[in-house]
Amino acid sequence: MPNILFDLDGTLTDAKPSITRSIQYALLKLGYTPPDADELGWYIGPPIQETFSLLLKTSDETLLAQAISLYRDRFSTIGLFENLLYPQIPATLKILRADGYKTFVATSKPYIYTIRIIEHFGLTSLFDGIYGSELDGTRSAKGDLIGHILLTEKLSPSTVFMVGDRKYDMIGAKRHQVAAIGVTYGYGTEKELITHGADWIAHSPEDIPKLLVRG
Repeated sequence: MPNILFDLDGTLTDAKPSITRSIQYALLKLGYTPPDADELGWYIGPPIQETFSLLLKTSDETLLAQAISLYRDRFSTIGLFENLLYPQIPATLKILRADGYKTFVATSKPYIYTIRIIEHFGLTSLFDGIYGSELDGTRSAKGDLIGHILLTEKLSPSTVFMVGDRKYDMIGAKRHQVAAIGVTYGYGTEKELITHGADWIAHSPEDIPKLLVRG
């Protein structure tokens, strides 16, 4: 049975408002002047520690822990509900499941937030499994997460497709010999996705089932 792993931010939902506002909040609380939201779009996708390390230009564990804590203070109470579901996603998931695909969420976002977002949009019944990272950063690297899913669900890599909008999704998929579909309606560029191993490119959610039929 074929299986599809979906990234969350930039693939199932438009998380830009929730993530950028929570990053800005954390930076302000730390005494930094945050970039505009449009400048922060590029920072959506990596594990949150990597994002703050880049923004603060530091590897200081104490400072990064403070930034992440402040980010989560806002995200866990307000940011979660600033996500916007891409309108074509429910129909796309229903088509894929009707065609015999098992569907899973595979995101670097902590599981405790991921499950609340999926439930908020009424998507729980459209997934066979929901996977995210731990708050301590375990499985925040996409390759680690994909490996965990393959092992837990007993999936053969040859039956799996990873769908995501950033290079991290493509790199993680290729690490496990999993086919990768890059989506351009999220936060990464087509060039980024192809450079890092995308086998196909989808310009909208409804392109995904068409690509799989063609593939």
